Amino acid sequence: MAFHYSRRKLKPREEEETGELNIVPYLDILMNLILFMLLSINGLAAFGILNVNAPSYGGPSSTVAQPQDADKPQLTLSVLISKKGHFVNSENAILGKNDGAPTIPLKADGAYNYAALNAQMVEIKKAFPTETKVIVAADPEIPYEALIQTMDAIRETQERPHRLLFPDVTLGAI
Repeated sequence: MAFHYSRRKLKPREEEETGELNIVPYLDILMNLILFMLLSINGLAAFGILNVNAPSYGGPSSTVAQPQDADKPQLTLSVLISKKGHFVNSENAILGKNDGAPTIPLKADGAYNYAALNAQMVEIKKAFPTETKVIVAADPEIPYEALIQTMDAIRETQERPHRLLFPDVTLGAI
């Protein structure tokens, strides 16, 4: 048996054919998947954060009568964010100056006055306690943070405990 073992050692060993694994196609697929996932997560995060209601198309059906109180005024509240400040108005009347000046102008340092906007929303809510809808529109140059902080000032009071003011926010276009 030892002889047989030694014969095997003396024989020239045949080279085993070893090939290298080409991982370039796998890396290409992996990079495409990573890019796709990053882009889709970024897009979903932007849409998942905002809690806004889409506008409804069409009015109530003509066959179904909607009871409305004739003595209660209807409020279609809208808030426009511009470079000058916040314009607050309704379908029935402009709530503030009518000379082209914003309802809530910018502060002296050029920042938006969210506390004054919130106080204005509290006063409007006192006049219309059952209303919950507001339309928010902004100039295209307005920063995203200004839109979010405006929505926060419109939705609930700043003091604790928070009370809901106008939680149904619809984003509009100018």
